[in-house]
Amino acid sequence: MGDATIKVLLVDDHQVVRRGLRTFLEIQPDIEVVGEAGDGADGVELAESLRPDVVLMDVKMPGTDGIEALRMLKERGNPAKVLVVTSFTEHRTVVPALRAGAAGYVYKDVDPEALAGAIRSVHAGHVLLQPELAEALLAEDGTGRAPQGRGGTLTEREQEVLGLIADGRSNREIARALTLSEKTVKTHVSNILMKLDLQDRTQAALWAVRNGIKR
Repeated sequence: MGDATIKVLLVDDHQVVRRGLRTFLEIQPDIEVVGEAGDGADGVELAESLRPDVVLMDVKMPGTDGIEALRMLKERGNPAKVLVVTSFTEHRTVVPALRAGAAGYVYKDVDPEALAGAIRSVHAGHVLLQPELAEALLAEDGTGRAPQGRGGTLTEREQEVLGLIADGRSNREIARALTLSEKTVKTHVSNILMKLDLQDRTQAALWAVRNGIKR
């Protein structure tokens, strides 16, 4: 496997699901399945030892579920991007996972090629925030918009960058769109997270949606 290979960890309590995912992903030239876990706690430990680039995480598992595992990974500062793979379509299941730091989600009946594309997308720095989920987040606020809070401290450029993060753009794409260097974009992203007291790009995207920030 080359340096460009995306290392993936599978975390799902159903062995047949893991086997199916592994069978498909192992034929992808740029994806390597480096391990499997049957519950969230084991998944966190394997993520620490194997250092995957992307974790495919089920939400509902006995013992430590996917949402708690996500929180544990964040607390440990694990850099892996987590893509939630779930059979539950209710927003009340998916929204907490995104708030806990997932980079996006797909359903277990997703087309195999779409799954591979989603893995590549979150690995490249995209946030997979689907339109219906954005609507659900706005609905949660009742008025359709959360208070601006500390958002007033963002500069105009930072608000532009935040809007593009909410659109699912990577740093490279944001740099191209705003005619900036990637290094400058990274600085803006770091400042946004610090000013809004957020942990990652997913939380920033959710914050932008809830506060109506669009480019």
